[in-house]
Amino acid sequence: MNRLVILCIEDEDEVREAVMRDLEVFEPAFVVEMAEDAADARQATAEIAAAGDTIALVIADHRLPGMQGTDFLIELHHSPATAPARKVLLTGQAGHEDTIRAINEAGLDHYISKPWTPEELHAVVREQLTEFVLENVVDVLPYVAVLDGTRLLERLADDSV
Repeated sequence: MNRLVILCIEDEDEVREAVMRDLEVFEPAFVVEMAEDAADARQATAEIAAAGDTIALVIADHRLPGMQGTDFLIELHHSPATAPARKVLLTGQAGHEDTIRAINEAGLDHYISKPWTPEELHAVVREQLTEFVLENVVDVLPYVAVLDGTRLLERLADDSV
């Protein structure tokens, strides 16, 4: 694994910029990639894979041009390369049926309603990335300062026994 990537799919410029600004606290430990729609996200996913990087977290809006965010999350969930990624729906538009479908068919890990606070987004992203790192990364040390350091250090202690 080269670098871990946070992929965010959001079609509204202002919202995309706000998410990008809120995710800056996770750089440089993680690469943040933004996409405007599912087609743009597919291209980003291919480029991430070609670079040997791994998508650790996908944050998707539900209402996207061309394809709903829940459908894209389902698509990612069924691909072996992206199935392990943690998945978060960040939206004010998804109804109960769409959300339940995302949980059942895309392995949705969390739902955040718009508008969000930076603190709420940070907490959710930190938790989801910590889970990904614990489940998929051998050397957790580079992530201790950015994620849930206590849990990651416990893992290091357990590994050294």
